[in-house]
Amino acid sequence: MYKRNAIKNIAAYAVFMGASGLFVACSPQRPAFSSVDVTGAEYAKGFELTDHNGQLRRLTDFSGKVVVLFFGYTQCPDVCPTSMNELAEVKRALGKDGERLQGLFVTVDPQRDTPEVLKGYMASFDPTFLALSTTPDKLNELAKDYKIYFKKVDGKTPTSYTMDHSAGSYVYDTKGQLRLFTRYGSGPKGLTEDIRILLKQAS
Repeated sequence: MYKRNAIKNIAAYAVFMGASGLFVACSPQRPAFSSVDVTGAEYAKGFELTDHNGQLRRLTDFSGKVVVLFFGYTQCPDVCPTSMNELAEVKRALGKDGERLQGLFVTVDPQRDTPEVLKGYMASFDPTFLALSTTPDKLNELAKDYKIYFKKVDGKTPTSYTMDHSAGSYVYDTKGQLRLFTRYGSGPKGLTEDIRILLKQAS
């Protein structure tokens, strides 16, 4: 009798554990990103900027692609070229899926970063990347919306100034929703895997 009850108890426990396992497996879990997960943020929802070809661009233009957006300027000595080089490396690492990645560079120095300068700058990293610009007034509004900082630092001559600015990139999913913020210095490997996750979610 005891043995029979013990067997029944073990069987019931096994059924309970199996059901529990199914329950856990079916529970929604947020993916573990390397970048900072900002899903649901109420800022940086979109833009209206002119690309280096003179075409007006909006975030919705890149529907179906993961968008990585970075603020910088072409005469930046280190942060900007490093960030864009790493993004180009990410695109290569994605292989065929690299076609579903759009790199965007927003200049915080529209005075010197003319369309011609921006076009040449993007070509040195990846020909599919686009540089975007706007007027100084609209740039200030955009910076507030995107919670980024930039400031002109005077040099020895009127044209030798530098720009202090925030370092990091915003990442949008294929539906144009802000999902991640990746810090400068994080390296391309983590961002590559994060973008793989976003592309997989879109499949």
